[in-house]
Formats: sequence, C-alpha cells, structure tokens
Amino acid sequence: MTFPDAGLLRSCEPLPPGIRAGVWDLEGVPAGVPLDRVEAVVLPYAAGTGRFTAVRRAPNVRLVQTQTTGYDGVSDLVGKDVAVASAQGVHAAATAELAVGLALASLRGIGEAARDQAAGTWAPRRWPGLADRRVGVLGVGGIGGEIRRRLEPFEVDLVRFGTTARTDGCGTVHGIDELEALAPGLEVLICIVPLTAATRGLVGRRVLAALPDGAVVVNVARGPVVDTDALAAEVASGRLRCALDVIDPEPLPAGHPLWRLPGALITPHNGGNTEAFPRRMAALLRRQLDAFAAGREPENLVHRGTRL
Repeated sequence: MTFPDAGLLRSCEPLPPGIRAGVWDLEGVPAGVPLDRVEAVVLPYAAGTGRFTAVRRAPNVRLVQTQTTGYDGVSDLVGKDVAVASAQGVHAAATAELAVGLALASLRGIGEAARDQAAGTWAPRRWPGLADRRVGVLGVGGIGGEIRRRLEPFEVDLVRFGTTARTDGCGTVHGIDELEALAPGLEVLICIVPLTAATRGLVGRRVLAALPDGAVVVNVARGPVVDTDALAAEVASGRLRCALDVIDPEPLPAGHPLWRLPGALITPHNGGNTEAFPRRMAALLRRQLDAFAAGREPENLVHRGTRL
C-alpha cells in the first residue's frame, strides 16, 4: 500500500500485520515498496486529477482510496478494473459549516463589509439575514444531512431535494425533477449533490431564472452542478447573489466577471480543508487498512472494479 506523503503514513502506524507500506505521490516511483507489489494507493488530496493516471503504472493495484468525498472521474483515470473508495464522512462537518457560513456571509453582507473595511468606509444597511428564509438544500447525503442539522437553530423553512421524491426520518424529500417548479419559493439554494450525468448543469438557466429576486445560490458540491455563465449573468444583473466554494472552471480564471461582482462571494475550494481533516482521514485509513488486511470490503466503496 502507498501513501502520498510520509506524514500520513506515520499517522496510520502501527500498520496491521501483513501490510507493507511505502510513500508515493504518483510522481516517480514509490519509496519503500516495489511498484509491482503495490495493491492499494491513497491518492494525494490537492493534486490535479491528471496525476491519478500514474496508478496504471502499478500493474497489481486493486484499490484506490480518495481523500475527497467527490470521486467523479476517478475510476476513468485509474482504470475501470481498479476499485475506488471515497472519503465520505471525513469532510462532512467541515463542508457543512462552510455551506452555512457562506449563506450567512452573503445574507448578512459580510463580503461587502470586508470591502468597505479595506476602503475605510462605514456603510450600515439592512440585510436579509438567514432567519425566516426558505432554504433549499440540493442533496440529502451525508453532507446534506450535516447541513440540515446546522440549519435547524437558524429558524429557517427547509426544503430538501434528493435523486427521487420520498419521505425519510426528517420529513419530505423532493425529487430533483421538482427543483425548477419549487425554485420560485427558495430564497437560498445550497448545492451539495455529487457530480453525475444527472446533476451536471442541474442549476442552469431555467432554475436560476425561476429563483426569486434576491435569492442566494451557495455551491459547495462541484462546480459543473451550476451553469457558471448563467449564474454570472444573473449576479451581474443584481437579481441574484452567489457564494461559491466550487466553480466551473476551477480555479476561476483571472479577469472572470465573478471576481468583480459585489453580489459574488468566492472561496478557493476550502470546503473540507480544515484542521479536523488530517485526524479524520487518518482514522478512516486505519479502518481501511484493517479491512484490507482481513480481506473485508472497505468502507465507502463507490466503484468495485474487477480486481478487488
């Protein structure tokens, strides 16, 4: 098994009996274990996904473990025969707190206040606030559930959307096919769905046009879930606001209109990147190592492959 850096490997020691580990950042060759003996690879956290193709150079890899909740495109890069496990749960609390923080920041004008502070301008005004808003949460998975929990104290009217309409232990879940019809009543829309063929461009021109004036779009999912050009046009008009931790393309090019728009708040894909992450990631990896050593199926398996 290989880890992308020595620090992450140390955090997982002592290793279970029978597990030999090395360090491989997917450049060069692994240190501490021959390439043909590598059966599992922990992918780097912040590397460009193009590097993941290096996994194919290890002929006997059976499993790759991401350090992210999202896994879109990973199996295509590492090879369809290789199993993929995600880091579901590791980033849930951190991403949920940022989602709520971005909504609050936009609804309370914190971005504008920061710019006013830099200019030495005192400009009080009344902002909408989060209390009493109707908030749509697009996604009811682990992070969506954590967002729901964190919104409860803010006295919002919550509307949840999942892949299919149903009722769960927390109430009604609307199908994503209802999003456009219900959008006129949503004052905040928080996106936390995985990127799939069904969700790519889901928040497009029609949904954005259906949102009421002054609505805020928060994206902590994946950039392509939201149509960037359509969103930028709505924000430029002053009709909508946005608070984005992810965007398409990413990073946002210099000179893009969203950098300059007063109604846009942008963070650089920091959703799960807090000091809680290394500790939680190491805990997951220790469980995965135990499972791998015992021949059990790993947690968070999102693609089985043919070698596992």
